[in-house]
Amino acid sequence: MNRLALSVSRGITRVTESALGPYQAAVIRIGFAGTWLLFLLREFPHRQELYGPDGPWSRDLAQQLTTDNGAFTGLLWFDGQGWFETFYLLAVVASALLMLGWRTRTMSVLFMVGVLSLQNRSVFVGDGGDNVLHLMSFYLVFARCGQMWSLDARRAAREEAARARGEREATDRVGPVLWVVLGSTLAAVTLAGRLGTDWMVPALLWTVWAVLGLWWLVGRLAPAGEPRTLLDVVANVLHNGALLVIMAEACLIYATAGWYKIQGSRWQDGTAVYYPLHLDSFSPWPSLADLLSSNGTMVMLVTYGTVIVQVAFPFTLFNRRVKNVLLAAMMTEHAVIAVVLGLPFFSLAMIATDAVFLPTSFLHRLGGWAARARGRLLRRADRTLPSPRAPEESEPARVGFTA
Repeated sequence: MNRLALSVSRGITRVTESALGPYQAAVIRIGFAGTWLLFLLREFPHRQELYGPDGPWSRDLAQQLTTDNGAFTGLLWFDGQGWFETFYLLAVVASALLMLGWRTRTMSVLFMVGVLSLQNRSVFVGDGGDNVLHLMSFYLVFARCGQMWSLDARRAAREEAARARGEREATDRVGPVLWVVLGSTLAAVTLAGRLGTDWMVPALLWTVWAVLGLWWLVGRLAPAGEPRTLLDVVANVLHNGALLVIMAEACLIYATAGWYKIQGSRWQDGTAVYYPLHLDSFSPWPSLADLLSSNGTMVMLVTYGTVIVQVAFPFTLFNRRVKNVLLAAMMTEHAVIAVVLGLPFFSLAMIATDAVFLPTSFLHRLGGWAARARGRLLRRADRTLPSPRAPEESEPARVGFTA
Protein backbone atom coordinates (compact mmCIF):
# COMPACT_ATOMS: atom_id res chain seq x y z
CA MET A 1 0.00 0.00 0.00
CA ASN A 2 2.85 2.36 0.81
CA ARG A 3 4.49 1.62 -2.56
CA LEU A 4 1.23 2.38 -4.37
CA ALA A 5 0.78 5.65 -2.49
CA LEU A 6 4.40 6.58 -3.21
CA SER A 7 3.96 5.84 -6.93
CA VAL A 8 0.78 7.89 -7.08
CA SER A 9 2.49 10.77 -5.28
CA ARG A 10 5.43 10.69 -7.68
CA GLY A 11 3.07 10.63 -10.66
CA ILE A 12 1.10 13.62 -9.39
CA THR A 13 4.31 15.53 -8.70
CA ARG A 14 5.64 14.83 -12.18
CA VAL A 15 2.41 15.92 -13.86
CA THR A 16 2.07 19.14 -11.89
CA GLU A 17 5.69 20.30 -11.61
CA SER A 18 6.68 20.26 -15.27
CA ALA A 19 5.28 20.31 -18.80
CA LEU A 20 6.16 16.88 -20.17
CA GLY A 21 7.32 16.33 -23.73
CA PRO A 22 8.43 19.89 -24.53
CA TYR A 23 10.25 18.78 -27.68
CA GLN A 24 7.28 16.74 -28.88
CA ALA A 25 4.97 19.70 -28.23
CA ALA A 26 7.27 21.95 -30.26
CA VAL A 27 7.31 19.49 -33.17
CA ILE A 28 3.53 19.18 -33.36
CA ARG A 29 3.23 22.98 -33.12
CA ILE A 30 5.59 23.44 -36.04
CA GLY A 31 4.00 20.55 -37.93
CA PHE A 32 0.37 21.62 -37.71
CA ALA A 33 1.03 25.34 -38.13
CA GLY A 34 3.31 24.64 -41.09
CA THR A 35 0.78 22.30 -42.69
CA TRP A 36 -2.03 24.86 -42.45
CA LEU A 37 0.25 27.66 -43.63
CA LEU A 38 1.31 25.68 -46.72
CA PHE A 39 -2.32 24.84 -47.43
CA LEU A 40 -3.41 28.47 -47.24
CA LEU A 41 -0.57 29.59 -49.50
CA ARG A 42 -1.14 26.73 -51.93
CA GLU A 43 -4.87 27.49 -52.20
CA PHE A 44 -4.46 31.26 -52.27
CA PRO A 45 -5.39 31.48 -55.98
CA HIS A 46 -8.48 29.33 -55.26
CA ARG A 47 -9.52 30.93 -51.97
CA GLN A 48 -12.65 32.50 -53.48
CA GLU A 49 -14.02 29.17 -54.69
CA LEU A 50 -13.19 27.44 -51.43
CA TYR A 51 -14.21 29.95 -48.76
CA GLY A 52 -15.14 33.24 -50.45
CA PRO A 53 -18.50 35.01 -50.07
CA ASP A 54 -19.35 34.36 -53.73
CA GLY A 55 -18.15 30.74 -53.83
CA PRO A 56 -20.27 27.71 -54.78
CA TRP A 57 -21.18 27.20 -51.11
CA SER A 58 -22.80 30.59 -50.70
CA ARG A 59 -22.93 32.72 -47.59
CA ASP A 60 -26.67 32.03 -47.17
CA LEU A 61 -26.12 28.26 -47.23
CA ALA A 62 -23.25 28.56 -44.77
CA GLN A 63 -25.37 30.75 -42.51
CA GLN A 64 -28.21 28.21 -42.51
CA LEU A 65 -25.87 25.31 -41.75
CA THR A 66 -23.99 27.04 -38.93
CA THR A 67 -27.29 28.13 -37.40
CA ASP A 68 -28.46 24.51 -37.37
CA ASN A 69 -25.29 22.84 -36.10
CA GLY A 70 -23.86 25.71 -34.03
CA ALA A 71 -20.47 25.59 -35.77
CA PHE A 72 -18.09 28.48 -35.14
CA THR A 73 -16.82 30.60 -38.05
CA GLY A 74 -15.57 34.15 -38.04
CA LEU A 75 -16.05 34.54 -41.78
CA LEU A 76 -19.77 35.11 -41.23
CA TRP A 77 -19.31 37.93 -38.72
CA PHE A 78 -19.33 40.57 -41.46
CA ASP A 79 -20.29 40.75 -45.12
CA GLY A 80 -18.15 41.75 -48.05
CA GLN A 81 -14.98 40.84 -49.85
CA GLY A 82 -12.80 43.07 -47.67
CA TRP A 83 -13.55 41.11 -44.50
CA PHE A 84 -12.84 37.80 -46.23
CA GLU A 85 -9.49 38.97 -47.60
CA THR A 86 -8.48 40.43 -44.23
CA PHE A 87 -9.47 37.28 -42.37
CA TYR A 88 -7.62 35.02 -44.80
CA LEU A 89 -4.49 37.16 -44.47
CA LEU A 90 -4.74 37.08 -40.66
CA ALA A 91 -5.04 33.28 -40.77
CA VAL A 92 -1.83 33.13 -42.81
CA VAL A 93 -0.01 35.46 -40.41
CA ALA A 94 -1.22 33.59 -37.30
CA SER A 95 -0.06 30.26 -38.77
CA ALA A 96 3.38 31.64 -39.61
CA LEU A 97 3.84 33.23 -36.17
CA LEU A 98 2.70 30.07 -34.39
CA MET A 99 5.14 28.00 -36.41
CA LEU A 100 7.93 30.42 -35.40
CA GLY A 101 6.73 30.39 -31.78
CA TRP A 102 6.09 34.11 -31.33
CA ARG A 103 3.57 34.83 -28.54
CA THR A 104 2.68 31.17 -28.75
CA ARG A 105 -0.35 31.14 -26.48
CA THR A 106 -2.04 34.03 -28.26
CA MET A 107 -1.13 32.72 -31.71
CA SER A 108 -2.44 29.25 -30.85
CA VAL A 109 -5.86 30.79 -30.13
CA LEU A 110 -5.80 32.82 -33.35
CA PHE A 111 -4.64 29.71 -35.22
CA MET A 112 -7.61 27.77 -33.87
CA VAL A 113 -9.99 30.59 -34.85
CA GLY A 114 -8.57 30.58 -38.38
CA VAL A 115 -8.81 26.82 -38.80
CA LEU A 116 -12.34 26.53 -37.41
CA SER A 117 -13.60 29.57 -39.29
CA LEU A 118 -12.35 28.54 -42.72
CA GLN A 119 -13.22 24.86 -42.42
CA ASN A 120 -16.69 25.48 -40.96
CA ARG A 121 -17.39 28.05 -43.68
CA SER A 122 -17.33 25.31 -46.34
CA VAL A 123 -17.76 21.96 -44.63
CA PHE A 124 -17.79 19.96 -47.86
CA VAL A 125 -14.25 21.04 -48.76
CA GLY A 126 -11.52 18.95 -47.21
CA ASP A 127 -10.40 15.42 -46.37
CA GLY A 128 -9.33 13.37 -43.38
CA GLY A 129 -6.29 15.54 -42.84
CA ASP A 130 -8.52 18.58 -42.39
CA ASN A 131 -10.49 16.73 -39.72
CA VAL A 132 -7.27 15.95 -37.86
CA LEU A 133 -6.12 19.55 -38.14
CA HIS A 134 -9.54 20.71 -36.93
CA LEU A 135 -9.19 18.71 -33.72
CA MET A 136 -5.51 19.39 -33.12
CA SER A 137 -5.95 23.16 -33.46
CA PHE A 138 -8.26 22.97 -30.45
CA TYR A 139 -5.82 20.86 -28.40
CA LEU A 140 -2.87 23.16 -29.13
CA VAL A 141 -4.58 25.96 -27.21
CA PHE A 142 -4.03 23.98 -24.00
CA ALA A 143 -0.45 22.89 -24.74
CA ARG A 144 2.65 24.80 -23.66
CA CYS A 145 4.15 24.28 -27.09
CA GLY A 146 6.50 27.26 -27.14
CA GLN A 147 9.05 26.09 -24.56
CA MET A 148 11.43 24.72 -27.18
CA TRP A 149 12.46 25.80 -30.69
CA SER A 150 10.54 29.07 -30.60
CA LEU A 151 11.07 32.80 -30.48
CA ASP A 152 9.38 32.77 -27.07
CA ALA A 153 11.98 30.34 -25.75
CA ARG A 154 14.80 32.53 -27.10
CA ARG A 155 13.27 35.62 -25.51
CA ALA A 156 12.87 33.79 -22.18
CA ALA A 157 16.51 32.67 -22.30
CA ARG A 158 17.68 36.23 -22.93
CA GLU A 159 15.58 37.53 -20.04
CA GLU A 160 16.96 34.83 -17.75
CA ALA A 161 20.51 35.70 -18.75
CA ALA A 162 19.82 39.39 -18.12
CA ARG A 163 18.47 38.63 -14.65
CA ALA A 164 21.53 36.49 -13.91
CA ARG A 165 23.74 39.48 -14.80
CA GLY A 166 21.67 41.69 -12.53
CA GLU A 167 20.32 43.81 -15.35
CA ARG A 168 16.93 45.44 -15.20
CA GLU A 169 14.26 43.42 -16.95
CA ALA A 170 12.75 45.12 -19.99
CA THR A 171 9.04 45.94 -19.82
CA ASP A 172 6.86 43.88 -22.11
CA ARG A 173 4.66 46.22 -24.13
CA VAL A 174 3.68 43.93 -27.00
CA GLY A 175 1.76 41.50 -24.81
CA PRO A 176 -0.54 44.09 -23.18
CA VAL A 177 -1.19 45.76 -26.53
CA LEU A 178 -2.21 42.44 -28.09
CA TRP A 179 -4.38 41.68 -25.05
CA VAL A 180 -6.22 45.00 -25.29
CA VAL A 181 -6.71 44.85 -29.07
CA LEU A 182 -7.95 41.28 -29.10
CA GLY A 183 -10.14 41.83 -26.04
CA SER A 184 -11.74 44.87 -27.63
CA THR A 185 -12.40 42.94 -30.83
CA LEU A 186 -13.87 40.02 -28.93
CA ALA A 187 -16.09 42.34 -26.89
CA ALA A 188 -17.35 44.11 -30.01
CA VAL A 189 -18.20 40.84 -31.74
CA THR A 190 -19.86 39.47 -28.61
CA LEU A 191 -22.01 42.56 -28.08
CA ALA A 192 -23.03 42.44 -31.74
CA GLY A 193 -24.25 38.87 -31.23
CA ARG A 194 -22.08 37.41 -33.99
CA LEU A 195 -20.22 34.67 -32.09
CA GLY A 196 -22.79 32.02 -33.00
CA THR A 197 -25.23 29.89 -31.10
CA ASP A 198 -22.79 27.40 -29.59
CA TRP A 199 -21.23 28.48 -26.30
CA MET A 200 -18.04 26.39 -26.20
CA VAL A 201 -15.70 28.34 -28.50
CA PRO A 202 -16.80 31.80 -27.27
CA ALA A 203 -16.39 30.64 -23.67
CA LEU A 204 -12.92 29.32 -24.48
CA LEU A 205 -11.93 32.59 -26.14
CA TRP A 206 -13.06 34.67 -23.16
CA THR A 207 -11.43 32.27 -20.69
CA VAL A 208 -8.06 32.35 -22.46
CA TRP A 209 -8.25 36.14 -22.73
CA ALA A 210 -8.92 36.47 -19.00
CA VAL A 211 -6.20 33.97 -18.07
CA LEU A 212 -3.61 35.77 -20.21
CA GLY A 213 -4.43 39.02 -18.44
CA LEU A 214 -4.19 37.32 -15.05
CA TRP A 215 -0.88 35.70 -16.01
CA TRP A 216 0.62 39.04 -16.99
CA LEU A 217 -0.68 40.73 -13.83
CA VAL A 218 0.67 38.02 -11.52
CA GLY A 219 4.00 38.09 -13.35
CA ARG A 220 4.27 41.82 -12.69
CA LEU A 221 3.13 41.84 -9.06
CA ALA A 222 4.30 38.47 -7.72
CA PRO A 223 6.66 36.76 -10.20
CA ALA A 224 7.95 34.31 -7.58
CA GLY A 225 4.95 34.03 -5.28
CA GLU A 226 2.31 31.39 -4.68
CA PRO A 227 -0.17 32.75 -7.29
CA ARG A 228 2.41 32.29 -10.04
CA THR A 229 3.21 28.79 -8.77
CA LEU A 230 -0.48 27.93 -8.85
CA LEU A 231 -0.83 29.20 -12.41
CA ASP A 232 2.20 27.14 -13.46
CA VAL A 233 0.68 24.02 -11.90
CA VAL A 234 -2.62 24.55 -13.73
CA ALA A 235 -0.81 25.23 -17.01
CA ASN A 236 1.30 22.07 -16.61
CA VAL A 237 -1.75 19.91 -15.90
CA LEU A 238 -3.57 21.30 -18.95
CA HIS A 239 -0.49 20.82 -21.13
CA ASN A 240 0.07 17.23 -20.03
CA GLY A 241 -3.63 16.47 -20.46
CA ALA A 242 -3.58 17.93 -23.97
CA LEU A 243 -0.59 15.77 -24.96
CA LEU A 244 -2.35 12.72 -23.55
CA VAL A 245 -5.48 13.51 -25.56
CA ILE A 246 -3.41 13.99 -28.74
CA MET A 247 -1.78 10.59 -28.19
CA ALA A 248 -5.14 8.95 -27.54
CA GLU A 249 -6.58 10.64 -30.64
CA ALA A 250 -3.74 9.28 -32.80
CA CYS A 251 -4.20 5.77 -31.42
CA LEU A 252 -7.95 5.99 -31.99
CA ILE A 253 -7.46 7.12 -35.59
CA TYR A 254 -5.15 4.24 -36.42
CA ALA A 255 -7.11 1.62 -34.49
CA THR A 256 -10.46 2.50 -36.07
CA ALA A 257 -8.90 2.78 -39.55
CA GLY A 258 -7.23 -0.61 -39.18
CA TRP A 259 -10.28 -2.44 -37.84
CA TYR A 260 -12.53 -0.97 -40.52
CA LYS A 261 -10.07 -2.09 -43.17
CA ILE A 262 -10.18 -5.65 -41.83
CA GLN A 263 -13.91 -5.77 -42.58
CA GLY A 264 -13.42 -4.84 -46.25
CA SER A 265 -13.21 -7.65 -48.81
CA ARG A 266 -10.52 -5.88 -50.85
CA TRP A 267 -8.32 -5.56 -47.78
CA GLN A 268 -8.94 -9.21 -46.94
CA ASP A 269 -7.84 -10.47 -50.36
CA GLY A 270 -4.83 -8.10 -50.47
CA THR A 271 -5.81 -5.94 -53.46
CA ALA A 272 -7.11 -2.75 -51.79
CA VAL A 273 -3.97 -0.70 -52.48
CA TYR A 274 -4.22 -1.39 -56.21
CA TYR A 275 -7.44 0.55 -56.82
CA PRO A 276 -6.63 4.07 -55.52
CA LEU A 277 -3.43 3.96 -57.59
CA HIS A 278 -5.57 3.93 -60.74
CA LEU A 279 -8.11 6.62 -59.83
CA ASP A 280 -7.75 9.76 -61.90
CA SER A 281 -8.33 11.96 -58.85
CA PHE A 282 -5.42 10.33 -56.97
CA SER A 283 -2.89 9.73 -59.74
CA PRO A 284 -0.62 12.76 -60.16
CA TRP A 285 2.11 10.41 -61.44
CA PRO A 286 0.38 7.69 -63.51
CA SER A 287 3.65 6.07 -64.58
CA LEU A 288 4.78 5.79 -60.96
CA ALA A 289 1.40 4.34 -59.95
CA ASP A 290 1.65 1.77 -62.75
CA LEU A 291 5.14 0.81 -61.64
CA LEU A 292 4.08 0.32 -58.01
CA SER A 293 0.98 -1.70 -58.90
CA SER A 294 2.64 -3.89 -61.52
CA ASN A 295 3.91 -6.36 -58.92
CA GLY A 296 1.04 -8.30 -57.33
CA THR A 297 3.17 -9.57 -54.46
CA MET A 298 4.23 -6.04 -53.55
CA VAL A 299 0.61 -4.83 -53.62
CA MET A 300 -0.42 -7.68 -51.32
CA LEU A 301 2.43 -7.01 -48.88
CA VAL A 302 1.67 -3.28 -48.72
CA THR A 303 -2.05 -3.95 -48.24
CA TYR A 304 -1.59 -6.40 -45.40
CA GLY A 305 1.28 -4.39 -43.91
CA THR A 306 -0.87 -1.27 -43.73
CA VAL A 307 -3.58 -3.09 -41.79
CA ILE A 308 -1.12 -4.79 -39.46
CA VAL A 309 0.73 -1.57 -38.64
CA GLN A 310 -2.46 0.41 -37.96
CA VAL A 311 -4.06 -2.24 -35.78
CA ALA A 312 -0.88 -3.06 -33.87
CA PHE A 313 0.44 0.44 -33.25
CA PRO A 314 -1.65 1.32 -30.13
CA PHE A 315 -0.46 -1.92 -28.48
CA THR A 316 3.22 -1.20 -29.20
CA LEU A 317 3.33 1.89 -27.00
CA PHE A 318 4.41 -0.35 -24.14
CA ASN A 319 7.52 -1.44 -26.06
CA ARG A 320 9.69 1.48 -27.10
CA ARG A 321 11.74 -0.32 -29.75
CA VAL A 322 8.77 -1.86 -31.55
CA LYS A 323 6.91 1.44 -31.32
CA ASN A 324 9.75 3.33 -32.96
CA VAL A 325 9.93 0.81 -35.81
CA LEU A 326 6.19 1.05 -36.52
CA LEU A 327 6.31 4.84 -36.14
CA ALA A 328 8.99 5.07 -38.82
CA ALA A 329 6.93 2.75 -41.03
CA MET A 330 3.80 4.90 -40.66
CA MET A 331 5.65 8.14 -41.37
CA THR A 332 7.21 6.57 -44.44
CA GLU A 333 3.79 5.37 -45.56
CA HIS A 334 2.33 8.87 -45.26
CA ALA A 335 5.27 10.33 -47.18
CA VAL A 336 4.62 7.83 -49.98
CA ILE A 337 0.91 8.70 -49.95
CA ALA A 338 1.79 12.38 -50.30
CA VAL A 339 3.79 11.72 -53.46
CA VAL A 340 2.00 8.81 -55.10
CA LEU A 341 -1.63 9.75 -54.35
CA GLY A 342 -1.16 13.51 -54.39
CA LEU A 343 -2.35 14.12 -50.81
CA PRO A 344 0.45 16.22 -49.30
CA PHE A 345 -1.55 18.08 -46.67
CA PHE A 346 -3.30 14.95 -45.39
CA SER A 347 0.09 13.26 -45.09
CA LEU A 348 1.69 16.26 -43.37
CA ALA A 349 -1.16 16.41 -40.84
CA MET A 350 -0.77 12.72 -40.04
CA ILE A 351 3.03 12.95 -39.81
CA ALA A 352 2.63 15.89 -37.41
CA THR A 353 0.25 13.76 -35.33
CA ASP A 354 2.71 10.85 -35.31
CA ALA A 355 5.46 13.23 -34.15
CA VAL A 356 4.01 13.28 -30.64
CA PHE A 357 5.43 9.74 -30.23
CA LEU A 358 8.96 10.58 -31.41
CA PRO A 359 11.63 9.73 -28.81
CA THR A 360 13.22 12.67 -27.02
CA SER A 361 16.74 11.46 -27.77
CA PHE A 362 16.04 11.61 -31.50
CA LEU A 363 14.60 15.12 -31.18
CA HIS A 364 17.71 16.19 -29.25
CA ARG A 365 19.88 14.98 -32.11
CA LEU A 366 17.55 16.61 -34.64
CA GLY A 367 17.87 19.93 -32.82
CA GLY A 368 21.65 19.57 -32.78
CA TRP A 369 21.75 18.87 -36.52
CA ALA A 370 19.57 21.90 -37.21
CA ALA A 371 21.75 24.13 -35.00
CA ARG A 372 24.95 22.99 -36.72
CA ALA A 373 23.39 23.46 -40.16
CA ARG A 374 22.27 26.96 -39.18
CA GLY A 375 25.76 27.76 -37.90
CA ARG A 376 27.37 26.61 -41.15
CA LEU A 377 24.95 28.71 -43.20
CA LEU A 378 25.67 31.80 -41.09
CA ARG A 379 29.43 31.30 -41.36
CA ARG A 380 29.14 30.83 -45.10
CA ALA A 381 27.04 34.00 -45.37
CA ASP A 382 29.63 35.92 -43.33
CA ARG A 383 32.41 34.78 -45.66
CA THR A 384 30.48 35.90 -48.75
CA LEU A 385 29.82 39.41 -47.39
CA PRO A 386 32.46 42.07 -48.22
CA SER A 387 34.59 43.09 -45.26
CA PRO A 388 34.14 46.68 -44.09
CA ARG A 389 36.99 49.05 -44.90
CA ALA A 390 37.83 52.61 -44.03
CA PRO A 391 37.27 55.22 -46.76
CA GLU A 392 40.34 55.93 -48.85
CA GLU A 393 42.14 59.21 -48.47
CA SER A 394 41.17 60.26 -51.98
CA GLU A 395 37.51 59.45 -51.30
CA PRO A 396 35.69 62.10 -49.28
CA ALA A 397 33.84 60.83 -46.23
CA ARG A 398 30.09 60.77 -46.67
CA VAL A 399 28.40 62.29 -43.69
CA GLY A 400 24.78 63.16 -43.15
CA PHE A 401 21.75 62.38 -45.27
CA THR A 402 21.80 61.24 -48.86
CA ALA A 403 19.21 62.01 -51.47
